[in-house]
Amino acid sequence: MAYKRILLKLSGEQLAGKYDGGIDSELGAWLADEVKLVEAEGIQVVIMVGGGNFARGAQLAGHGIRRVTADQIGMLGTMMNALALNDIFEYRGLQSRCLSNIFADQVAEPFIHRLAEKHLEKGRVVIVAGGIGRPYLTTDTAAVSLALELSCDVVLKATKVDGVFSADPVADPKAIKLENLTGEEAVSNPAIRVMDKAALGLAVEHHLPIIVFDALKAGSVRSAALGQSTGTLIRS
Repeated sequence: MAYKRILLKLSGEQLAGKYDGGIDSELGAWLADEVKLVEAEGIQVVIMVGGGNFARGAQLAGHGIRRVTADQIGMLGTMMNALALNDIFEYRGLQSRCLSNIFADQVAEPFIHRLAEKHLEKGRVVIVAGGIGRPYLTTDTAAVSLALELSCDVVLKATKVDGVFSADPVADPKAIKLENLTGEEAVSNPAIRVMDKAALGLAVEHHLPIIVFDALKAGSVRSAALGQSTGTLIRS
């Protein structure tokens, strides 16, 4: 069964594509075409972007840089990704709007619940920057919070591999893909690191399903949004 409204979580590392940092605009154009397939099904799309291709707060902290400041720098990284993705989407003929959870009125609209709803109702993709707007919380947690606020039916967590495995599939060729997981299993199993535990715990508490999948596989975003077997489903 298809979902009516989805939240797609993209990491900054994925948006860097073939580069070591910054944004791969060709990949952004490819993603725009993938999102078009979802919109063609009448499904509304919210996107939360990370900022690790520019800066990671947890890694910057130290040697005089406070953790709060480091996390704020990370939020600015998400802003750069969201602005670029918004331009690329519109260039590809996909209507979208960039909304920010940090004050940046000169470059983006402020995130206001009613404004985001209006954009979605008008058929626009809503791209959200700034994470949750506060330090010590990852964009994974921000994505789950945003999905709950905007009444999304599911969080699609994009990763480099097609789902959750019993071990790191890159390091362990014997790792087994887990098709389904309960939220409690995902939270309690220390080997599962695909999403931070605060994000998983919030999703479990509110019975919000999460699909962990490879978004860079052609047609996978559409398949996940249609409720077809894709990646790993984490459900309460």
